[in-house]
Amino acid sequence: MEAQGASSGHAVQPGETYLADGKQEEQLGELGEEADMWRNEKYQSVPEEDKGLDLGDRKIAGDIGYDEDDSILLRQTGKGPQHSKLGPYFQDGQRRIDYVLTYHVEKSDRSRRSSSNSFVKSLRDSLSRSFRRSRPEPRTQEDPEIAAQEQKLDYHEDDLRFRRDEFEQKLVDMGLELEKDEGNKIPGVGFLKIHATWNVLCREAEFMKLKMPTIKKYDVSPGSNVVEKINLFIHKVTAPLYPKVMENRIQTEKHLSYPFSREKKHLFDVSDRDSFFNSKIRSSIVFEILKRTKCTKTKYAMGISSLLANGVYTSAYPLHDGDIDAVHAEPNDRKLLYEEWASYSIFYKYQPIGLIRKYFGEKVGLYFAWLGVYTQMLIPAAIVGVIVFLYGCATVDDNIPSMEICDERNNITMCPLCDRACSYWKLVTACGTARASHLFDNTATVFFSIFMALWATMFMEHWKRRQMRLNYIWDLTGFEEEEEEHKNHPRAEYELHVMQRNLKREGSSKPGKHKLTCTDRMPAYMTILILMCFMICVTFAIVFGVVLYRISIKTALHMSSTSSFRSNIRATVKTTAAVINLIIIIIMDEIYGAVARWLTVLEVPKTDKSFEERLIFKTFVLKFANAFTPIVYLAFFRGRLIGRPGNYVYVVGSYRMEECAHAGCLMELCIQLCITMLGKQLIQNNLFEIGIPKLKKLIRRRKSKRDSKQEEEFHKTLTRHEKDHFLNPYVGLNPEYMEMIIQFGMVTLFVASFPLAPLFALLNNIIEIRLDAKKFVTEFRRPIAARAKDIGIWYNLLRGLSKVAVIVNAFVISFTSDFIPRLVYQYVYSPDGTLHGFVNHTLSYFNVTDFQPNTDPIDPMFLGYKVEICRYKDYRDPPWSDTPYELSREFWNILAARLAFVIVFQNVVMLMSDFVDWLIPDIPKDISVQIHKEKNLIVELFMKEEQDKRLLRNRQSNQSPYQPRSRPASHVQTNNH
Repeated sequence: MEAQGASSGHAVQPGETYLADGKQEEQLGELGEEADMWRNEKYQSVPEEDKGLDLGDRKIAGDIGYDEDDSILLRQTGKGPQHSKLGPYFQDGQRRIDYVLTYHVEKSDRSRRSSSNSFVKSLRDSLSRSFRRSRPEPRTQEDPEIAAQEQKLDYHEDDLRFRRDEFEQKLVDMGLELEKDEGNKIPGVGFLKIHATWNVLCREAEFMKLKMPTIKKYDVSPGSNVVEKINLFIHKVTAPLYPKVMENRIQTEKHLSYPFSREKKHLFDVSDRDSFFNSKIRSSIVFEILKRTKCTKTKYAMGISSLLANGVYTSAYPLHDGDIDAVHAEPNDRKLLYEEWASYSIFYKYQPIGLIRKYFGEKVGLYFAWLGVYTQMLIPAAIVGVIVFLYGCATVDDNIPSMEICDERNNITMCPLCDRACSYWKLVTACGTARASHLFDNTATVFFSIFMALWATMFMEHWKRRQMRLNYIWDLTGFEEEEEEHKNHPRAEYELHVMQRNLKREGSSKPGKHKLTCTDRMPAYMTILILMCFMICVTFAIVFGVVLYRISIKTALHMSSTSSFRSNIRATVKTTAAVINLIIIIIMDEIYGAVARWLTVLEVPKTDKSFEERLIFKTFVLKFANAFTPIVYLAFFRGRLIGRPGNYVYVVGSYRMEECAHAGCLMELCIQLCITMLGKQLIQNNLFEIGIPKLKKLIRRRKSKRDSKQEEEFHKTLTRHEKDHFLNPYVGLNPEYMEMIIQFGMVTLFVASFPLAPLFALLNNIIEIRLDAKKFVTEFRRPIAARAKDIGIWYNLLRGLSKVAVIVNAFVISFTSDFIPRLVYQYVYSPDGTLHGFVNHTLSYFNVTDFQPNTDPIDPMFLGYKVEICRYKDYRDPPWSDTPYELSREFWNILAARLAFVIVFQNVVMLMSDFVDWLIPDIPKDISVQIHKEKNLIVELFMKEEQDKRLLRNRQSNQSPYQPRSRPASHVQTNNH
């Protein structure tokens, strides 16, 4: 324990602040030679009662980028207001907490009791113990097992403390101020609070090339007077839709922004240092320092990512600005976001995107801006979809094919739908399905598919223009990815793998220059390829299992003696199968997400950006296949490979492949798509996101053994960093983007079969925006403010889906619906140019004597009469022709028409989409003019600055007295000698 005390200085007390070496050396010298071991420490911890000691300014040796003014001040007495100790501030109430690291504190009761209460007292106790080493002290009886366990825990704690001490010393050397708080109100948790001084912020802002607003302002002209008046009129009309924040007012002037530089500090308004760098910028600056600060005394170089992975620190997060529910809380951006954004009562208002970006950063701001644009664009799509659906409802009574099916006078006898158990049935029993299918399978569906293809293109173009406008407003027009590459350090896992690989190599003098090659990653690549193919095959197997369920349950219901089961066979099979598919999709989504992350970790990408993109791609492939494989089967495969009566196709023994209803598979596709979309949105996206956090909170309250009132009183006594510790860790935007991408696919890919999909997506997104806002403001820890110019790989996925949607809808209209057969019959085979006789034209004849053995119905007299000829839906020659049961000429004519429609539809729609893409410029004209104007103003500003400097030098030279002409340097040196 003495060695432990010597290595760590003294037991850290709540509220201690770490300082660099300085005048403490003089104090240590007064204690004699026994205190020599304390002089080797890089920093000391000052107890809370000794904080009044004035330590002066110091410069830390060895810090290349350290400025003379980057002093570590213990307290700035009399500077700045005293803030509440419950807020995001140090114990002095002045210095803001910019970042917090937490770690596990595990001390035995004996070590807690022996820990010192002050710095001087700890030294004296250490010296007195060293003087009494020769004196045996009486020891109490202890359990040897407990003593061995405590020794083991102390050793592990010493190892973690050693790493923390080294890392924290590096942070102090970088100019950061640290304050520790251990086991104050949360047992077993220690907090390291980090504060960045003004000079550190300036230094890092210059290093990160952060664009900051200068003193120079310029007018933002929207264009001509007519355009300006139109914008003012629109803004007045839509004024009730804007939240009550400053960022949503019409911007008439804008600060000229320029990358921060300490040499040109006079160009920026730094009069108020507390507000010049807001909390978002401060936390991002500290995070950059944490990322590049390494521990080198351990076996491997370890940064904050490695320290978190190895348990040296348990979590790292910036703090929220303040409370949102306190009545007398200080006004802050978080409370404003809670009132004007994260509330369901203001669902009709626009989002305060500028304030979201100011508080959470550009990456989060772009997500919510994209989600807002997507939701707005769903409004016209939903309106048109409802009109198409209402058109189907209005014309259902005028639809000739459904009227012929519902006409009992036709008396059409259909062949059995399954072997043995099923019997002959009347076509009139499919009347309800035929009428319902017309709601989604009519002429307007084709035009709606064309509209949605153009809608997707308009959405992408609108987002590009919106994104460019945000880049201009947020001063990201000069931000390029290349500027971020030098700060996009290799991931800790990548460095660890490289080091482990280099240690295995013998004679490697410069292991740091090696990297992982394709040969090193080949086993991982093969594992990824095999496992991805296996998981997709699992998805196919699940769909096939559901198909077998439908076949078997249909046969079982036909054999049931209950009349109610027999009368609702189709509805029961369709609904239960769709619900089973939904449950499997939700379960497999979680499994696929974990598998994708594990495979990405196995691949060991070099940078965080590469890791994120590869993870997104793998997750998208697996989840997309999981969600859309059942839908693709219903749309393109069901009813295609069934054979014919007397020669059916069987799988897994005696399971006969299922066929579509007479009205086609479009109705079943619509039911599957509706249940999957609504189920994923209600259960996976909303219920889980609301219920799981509440369940975790309930479990935490049960563990704390406090009732709701005690929990509320305890929560009020916590400081800001302690409250944020109980919030859920921020997991990134990938889950949020992924659920919206899957939804976008369901809205665009099979919209021909479900025109109401945009409406359901719109209603879900209105709730989703406020739900996500509530999570970010109240339930998540504050994320690191990451800079981003666009939404990254998600834009490419959206663009790819919009292109694939054109092809998929063309095939759905052509092969899944009866649109093409109706068209061909009306203009080629109809005697009067109408659809009268279309149903009879689509049905072929079958002689019941041609059934295979043991496949004919058990009850052939189910309809009350003997059946000799039954009908089935297909285009085949009748049994009395020269080629019985062969595909007829009508089949090949309709197939040719279907393929021709696919080609024409695809090319026409894509041509129209490309024309819209070409017609709409990516950059709005007014933004292009403002960007050009801003560049010219920056040039003028620096030219004026150089001109002012030249005039100042000339004025100073004119005011100085006359001096003789200077001699050459050689003469001056000679005279001096």
